[in-house]
Amino acid sequence: MCPMTTPTPDDAALTRAGLAPSGRGRVLLIACGALAREILDLKRLNGWDHLDLTCLPAILHNHPERITDAVRTVVARHREAYDRLCIVYADCGTGGALQAACADLGVEMIAGPHCYAFFDGLARFEARDEVTAFYLTDFLARQFDAFVWGPLGLDRHPELRDLYFGNYERLVYLAQTDDPALTEKARASADRLGLAFERRFTGYGDLARAIEAWAL
Repeated sequence: MCPMTTPTPDDAALTRAGLAPSGRGRVLLIACGALAREILDLKRLNGWDHLDLTCLPAILHNHPERITDAVRTVVARHREAYDRLCIVYADCGTGGALQAACADLGVEMIAGPHCYAFFDGLARFEARDEVTAFYLTDFLARQFDAFVWGPLGLDRHPELRDLYFGNYERLVYLAQTDDPALTEKARASADRLGLAFERRFTGYGDLARAIEAWAL
């Protein structure tokens, strides 16, 4: 019998609505919608059918002050239905609030300041100390307008570009997949921001290792 798979919703749905759990599996991963494709790929490639996935809307990354309460709500909603809950967020701009909440709730979370760091590898990311780099992942390359251009008002006031990005020197695209079309999207985003472009293939980085540990 073929394992059941969860179809991946489109990026717009992951951005605004997230992803509901399938109700199958013993371990629930509570993740950011920006990581849904990567997590579902890892589940499929490794046969981790005992892992279920639910995602909060990815757009919460533009409002990090809302992430901790949203995670608390999802943990309370699903705690009784699973043997274990794991939080697939890094700190993500919560200033330590998410880590404190996870400790209080007795659930584990992924290490690192944000997804850029765990895709690149925490040790490598910290060693680079790239304070003038602006990062995109596969998801953010696809959703650049929804997460950057539109929310900053650059679609209406492109003259504000240098105000927002004048202290950056380059856009670093952390690529999870080898997709020439997506690379061109990321390159075009760098051009729009007036930044030099660098593509760095990371694969799934520390995300894969964290989920593998939870899958055992």
